[in-house]
Amino acid sequence: MTAYAIDDLEPSPFDERVAPGYDAGSAHMFAPEVLGPTVDVLHELAGKGPALELAIGTGRVALPLTERGVEVHGIDFSEAMVAQLRSKPGGDRLPVTIGDMATTQVGSGYRVAYLVYNTITNLLTQDAQVECFRTVAAQLAPGGAFVIEVFVPQLRRMPPGQTAVPFHVGQRHVGFDTVDVVTQLSVSHHYTQAGEDADGRRIARYGASAHRYVWPAELDLMARIAGLTLRDRWADWDRSPFTAESQSHVSVWTKAAE
Repeated sequence: MTAYAIDDLEPSPFDERVAPGYDAGSAHMFAPEVLGPTVDVLHELAGKGPALELAIGTGRVALPLTERGVEVHGIDFSEAMVAQLRSKPGGDRLPVTIGDMATTQVGSGYRVAYLVYNTITNLLTQDAQVECFRTVAAQLAPGGAFVIEVFVPQLRRMPPGQTAVPFHVGQRHVGFDTVDVVTQLSVSHHYTQAGEDADGRRIARYGASAHRYVWPAELDLMARIAGLTLRDRWADWDRSPFTAESQSHVSVWTKAAE
C-alpha cells in the first residue's frame, strides 16, 4: 500500500515552469463543446450579479464569462498563472487577489462562486477543503450558489493490493495516479513528450502533483457545515444525469435566501 504523509507532498506547482505551457497542455478544456456549456451554466447562475472564481489561473473560464457581461473576481495563489491571464486580451482588467483559496476573502454579495477542473483536490487536507466551503459561503449573496467540478474517485478499478491507476494514455502523454486509500491522498504522475534527442529518440519530461480526492457525499457534508444545501448534481456541464457510472460531477450548492 502506498502511504503518503501530508508533509511529504506538494500541490500542483503552477509556477514559472508550468504556467507558460499550461493552456497548451489543457487544450481539450478550451474546446467549444467543453468550455461552452461551462460558461452557459455559470452565466445563468450569475444572472446580473458578480461571480467569484477560485483558482482563476490563466482565465480559461473567467475571460469568456466576462465577455457575457458577468463581473468576475478571481483568487489564485500562483502569480505565474495570473501573469499568463494578464497577457491575454481583457486579462488586465480582471480583478485578481493572490492568496489561498481556502481562506482568502475578497468581498461579499457574489451570486455564484465556482471551482472547476478538479481544483478542489489541490487542497490536501479535509480541514482545508471544509474551510474553503466556509470561506465561499461567507462571501455569497443570499440565494447564491457554489459550483464545483471534480472527478469521482475511480477506486473500483483497483483490485486489492493495487496502488496505481491510469487516467490518460496517449502518444504524447501518459498519466497515472498512485493512491493512498487511507488518507485519500494521491500523486498524479505525468510523462509528457518533450522532443527528440540527436538520435531521433523521444524524450519524456516527468512531472508530479499531489491531490486529496473527495467523494460527492463528503462534499455535501462540507457544504452543510458551511450552511449550503445541494441543489443540483450533474455528470457534466451539459446537465446530463449523474449516475453510479459517472466519472465526474458538477455540483451546485446554494445559500439560503433571506
